[in-house]
Amino acid sequence: MVALGIILGTLAFFALLFLLNIRTLIYICEPNEVLIFSGKRRRMGDRVFGYRIVKGGKGFRRPIFERVDRLDLTNMVIDVTAHNAYSKGGVPLTVAGVANVKIAGHEPVLNNAIERFLGKSRAEIMQIAKATLEGSLRGVLATLTPEEVNEDRILFAEKLVHEVEHDMTALGLVVDTLKIQHVSDEVKYLDSIGRIKSAEIIREARIAEAIAQADAAVAQAENRLREVEAQVNAAIEVAKADAEKRLADTLTRRDALVAEEKAKVAAAVAQAQAEVEVQKARVEQVRRQLEADVVAPAKAECEAMEAQAKADAAPIVQDGAARADALRTLATAWKSAGPNAREVFLVQKLDRIVEILTESIAQSRIEQITMIDTKGSGGTGPMNAVSLAEQIK
Repeated sequence: MVALGIILGTLAFFALLFLLNIRTLIYICEPNEVLIFSGKRRRMGDRVFGYRIVKGGKGFRRPIFERVDRLDLTNMVIDVTAHNAYSKGGVPLTVAGVANVKIAGHEPVLNNAIERFLGKSRAEIMQIAKATLEGSLRGVLATLTPEEVNEDRILFAEKLVHEVEHDMTALGLVVDTLKIQHVSDEVKYLDSIGRIKSAEIIREARIAEAIAQADAAVAQAENRLREVEAQVNAAIEVAKADAEKRLADTLTRRDALVAEEKAKVAAAVAQAQAEVEVQKARVEQVRRQLEADVVAPAKAECEAMEAQAKADAAPIVQDGAARADALRTLATAWKSAGPNAREVFLVQKLDRIVEILTESIAQSRIEQITMIDTKGSGGTGPMNAVSLAEQIK
């Protein structure tokens, strides 16, 4: 029995010892850390690593051949400060911010962190991250003006994160957030800008107030205008109604007057027509009386005068016919006489011409006759005239 107890005790001891050893070989990984089992080689792509990674869960360490290290993945709050860092334009600025940084929890970036920070304390890791962030901060400040840094800090932080991302990835770190808390300068440049901005804000506020007052005045004037327009429109409607009423009354009176005047005109027309008939009767009576008293005697007289005229005209017609025959005979004789027809005609008419001249001279009273001889007559002009006068006597 004693031997059996010793055997059982020995077995229990070794079982307990085995359990204790097994417990030391099994590692539990928290969600905010990674376990690095160093000693076993593995390949990822074209790279060969001398460790394996366990993130969350558990892992078994091979005794003697592997060693286990833990790498904390929790957040690290790092204050970032750049003192008198020159911005674009040469103005020195002091910028203070805070960044939330952690070791990357995914490969291959995690591999960079393992290679650089395994075995280092969190303080050392934070110091490296701080130096990297401040260097990038100064680089970004050099590309921005003080106004851009101060007015749009979100854009400034985004540019800083973008600038530092490559360097932090190379270190195996990840920047979760970065906030710019304070921007200042020792030369009071931003204060001057602030005063200018304040003056602009005050000016814009005054302008806005003046515009608001003007808008209020305009709105009040427009309301007053609408009220006046409403009153005017109401007055116009009343005037229109009154005018329409007056027009209707006028039209009614006009129709009555027109009807009355039409009646008067119709009566006058009827009276005029009756008068016309009376006048027609009178005209007919006068016509008949004139026809009896004037027209018939005048017609008889006219017929008598016409007969007398025909009787008186008969000798004239006959004389004219005789004269025409004589003229035709004269014309025939003129043609037959040839070139001497004119002289023959004048000789035949000379007696009558002398008779007419004698009658004209007998009626004239001549006191003195003066004869003037002309050149080329040989002085016989006056003698010829006296001889002619004697012959005429």
